[in-house]
Amino acid sequence: MATALSSMVALGAAPTLASSHREAAAITNSPKVDGTDFYMFRSYEPGREAFVTLIANYQPLQGPGYGPNYFTLDPDAIYEIHIDNNGDAAEDITFQWKFTNTLQNGGNGATITVGGKTLPIALRAIGQVTGGNDPDLGEQESYTINVIRGDRRTGTIQPITTPGGTNVTILKPLDNVGPKTIPNYAAYANGFIQAVNIPGCATAGRAFVGQRAEAFAVNLGESFDLVNYVPIEGDSAPGAGDGRGFPGGITQNRANDDLVGSLNVTSIALEVPVSCLTGTGNGVIGGWTTASLPQATLRDPTPTFTNPTVNGGAYVQVSRLSHPLVNELVIGLPQKDLFNAAEPTGDAALADYVTNPTFPAILNALFRAPVNATLGTNIADLAPNNFPRNDLIATFLTGIPTLNQQQTVRGAEIMRLNTGIAPTPRATQSTFGVVGDDLAGYPNGRRPGDDTVDITLRVAMGRLCYPVPINGVQTALGLCQPANAPVGNVNFTDGAPIRATELQNAFPYLNTPLPGASR
Repeated sequence: MATALSSMVALGAAPTLASSHREAAAITNSPKVDGTDFYMFRSYEPGREAFVTLIANYQPLQGPGYGPNYFTLDPDAIYEIHIDNNGDAAEDITFQWKFTNTLQNGGNGATITVGGKTLPIALRAIGQVTGGNDPDLGEQESYTINVIRGDRRTGTIQPITTPGGTNVTILKPLDNVGPKTIPNYAAYANGFIQAVNIPGCATAGRAFVGQRAEAFAVNLGESFDLVNYVPIEGDSAPGAGDGRGFPGGITQNRANDDLVGSLNVTSIALEVPVSCLTGTGNGVIGGWTTASLPQATLRDPTPTFTNPTVNGGAYVQVSRLSHPLVNELVIGLPQKDLFNAAEPTGDAALADYVTNPTFPAILNALFRAPVNATLGTNIADLAPNNFPRNDLIATFLTGIPTLNQQQTVRGAEIMRLNTGIAPTPRATQSTFGVVGDDLAGYPNGRRPGDDTVDITLRVAMGRLCYPVPINGVQTALGLCQPANAPVGNVNFTDGAPIRATELQNAFPYLNTPLPGASR
């Protein structure tokens, strides 16, 4: 079958495998609230193992140097991370961020005197920026965080504060304009990592919001060109460089990655004590991120900086994300915007896309006939044939038994993390997570160094129908059988690698953003 699949992918094109983060039609109109990635993992920074790190990324495809306004977040929106700690698919804890953009100097921003007239300049800064309240920074972005227990709109709301319990406003750093404006951006941004007191938590957490280097590894351009490569590992092992994998298969190379090393993203990060998230459940938490906008917006014909529009009505959810690639590769085109607006408790309406996925069927329709004609075989179906797809139901909707199922099992597309599994140190993390014998990785939560594109491709084509290594022992999960997945043990890949060792070993983990100048 390895030879059959190698020949199959050499014969023609396959459907797109990648995520551009612009996953639904409506959200392309509102990039400031477009969620791109969600990470949820036991903190592996040395000494912080008793915490869970939550990172929600927004505003996709930020080109370094895309000034002069760069990438502030939407002051009309609310950004939220939700935690379900009992398994009913409803939020028990919500962390809610609200942003404010303020022009300094009496609402004028940075100014300069020209010919006797003092006027606001067109840029966000007029000189070198060294800290949060730098007088040369004309526009300051800040935020507040609330914790809501119970329903996100009707529950008990309490502010998260800085040490001392009085300050609820936290500053956000300016994006990485370049080394003349901010000579040491890493040190500058680290100055915005803020200890925070979370009501109900005995131990302080940490918060950070700011631009980061993109860490979602994907062979974007070639994938959208009808997968203009052979998506099978060409080496005996990723990075081996020996060409002993599938003939003509793509090999791991940073040059295959269109996002990492080229683009930035805006991260909303929070580190929370494990004990504050687990509640009375079994220690497995579910999480997802959303962004919402006011229901009604009127455009002002005479807009000002502070009031370009008039907004009213209840907040309406416009973006939702937990597992990567779900809305890109799983949900059908007519329902993508509905998925972004839906709460997990309503996911039953979209369950057919998981139980009867279209992506493997498209692969089969494209390649079954040419494979059989070329090899003289009679392969009935290249796609997994176990319906409903219990392996995908466990991965995306219920959690995997004995790994990360919650106390109550209700089908919903939320990411699940077993907080009882100790974090794996950065140096020994497997980029393939659970199927790489690393139970602290995806799909048990998600870390920045997990190669979720490769993992998702393999799971979609039936990898969990075969035994996976658990604590070094090949273990059948019982979700389906090898006979159900003819190509389930093939090393699908887009050739764009990511490893934990390429990223930081400390909160907020994602790397310093790429500068807009001197790149």
